[in-house]
Amino acid sequence: MNLDGLMVSVSGVRGRVGEALTPEVVCQFAAAFGAFSVARSTSKLIVVGRDSRVSGPMFHRAVLAALQSVGADVVDIGMAPTPTVQMEVERLHAAGGLAITASHNPVEWNALKFISSSGLFLDAQEGEAMRSVLERGVPRATWDALGNVRADETAIDHHIEAILALPFLDVAGIRARAFPVALDSCHGAGVTIFPRLLERLGCRVSAINLEPHGRFHRPPEPVAENLGELERLVSASGAVVGFATDPDVDRLALVSEQGKAIGEDYTLALAARVVLARTPGPVVTNLSTSRIVADVVAEAGCELVLAPVGEVNVAVKMRSVGAVVGGEGNGGVILPDLHLGRDAPLAAALILQLLHESDGTLSAMVARYPQYRIVKDKLDRPAAPLDAVYGTLQEALPGAAVDRQDGLRLTWPDRWVHVRPSGTEPIVRVIAEAPSEVEARELVRRCRAPLDAMSA
Repeated sequence: MNLDGLMVSVSGVRGRVGEALTPEVVCQFAAAFGAFSVARSTSKLIVVGRDSRVSGPMFHRAVLAALQSVGADVVDIGMAPTPTVQMEVERLHAAGGLAITASHNPVEWNALKFISSSGLFLDAQEGEAMRSVLERGVPRATWDALGNVRADETAIDHHIEAILALPFLDVAGIRARAFPVALDSCHGAGVTIFPRLLERLGCRVSAINLEPHGRFHRPPEPVAENLGELERLVSASGAVVGFATDPDVDRLALVSEQGKAIGEDYTLALAARVVLARTPGPVVTNLSTSRIVADVVAEAGCELVLAPVGEVNVAVKMRSVGAVVGGEGNGGVILPDLHLGRDAPLAAALILQLLHESDGTLSAMVARYPQYRIVKDKLDRPAAPLDAVYGTLQEALPGAAVDRQDGLRLTWPDRWVHVRPSGTEPIVRVIAEAPSEVEARELVRRCRAPLDAMSA
């Protein structure tokens, strides 16, 4: 099978629709995943859900047929958040799950995310084993052994109830506050869960971009530079917080009551405050996460453990060290008491709990911590081997602590830089953090110079 133009990684398989990613390609991967999952499970169930992308219904139909063709029985939950798909796999003890979503990628992209029977995404070893099924040839079911499809409209209800039952939340107390909040769902799958969850929490919601048509009017990644419309809505509505999600609802960004996006790294830091105050323990995040998380963890007297970028890498590390909370600095919060997956609705509930119990503003909470500035850049992947690139960078930036478990992270007492190949695009990401934006940009510049030279 020709994989040119496809990005195949621990994040699944993704590509531009009509170019590398076609219904034929989706069928082949979905069938291989179904055969792989059913063969190693006592269950034949595969849970399927999708985000709101324009290409979603087309690929959804292709996935259902492909899974039936290998004898898998499909539980179709329709348009739903990726974390809802993960939770349904666990709840139903299914063989696996398949989320049709390209997460934060632009509208012309789509993808398949493969979920194991544990509710976690396939790790690198499992992904390789699944792809070997594809390469050998997928065994198909005969006419009398084809799988069945049944629709399930209760999955989001189960997700909401599980969040509201968490011991970290004082639901009655939050409801009594009747918080005014602003919401930007970016025309994504968040519209299926966020308004309902916020209503259950007693919030007075001002919302934009609730139509789930998947034609994103702004870049769908919920980073500060993309949230101007939500910032204006917060200011105009008098909201105490603004919530912005990505199309598949596993990442949450925050806008303060001052109408200012505070940066997605604060989502995990502030959510962790709520958890650690009740259940101290290890916290896991990835190598590209802000030092603000380390500050919050240190304040609670707990240990911070770093893992490679990628939700499954963080989740596996959390499981191995018994972490009480974790996630990624892109706005992804993972709470093992709920499930081992990034979950934006969960994160929003924890932020509302923090506002309830602190009786202060979001901007005041942010102001009490040291201030850092993160600068993120990317460039085309160099032709030179990445190990040689990392060696060149270590020589160019001496005196740092070195971490090579995921690309190259160089750390100094008050700053760091992380250089790694993207798992979702054919690029190298360069992320730096320092006490000021000028210093962070200088770190990025010092990394780019040798990288650009090697790409020339």
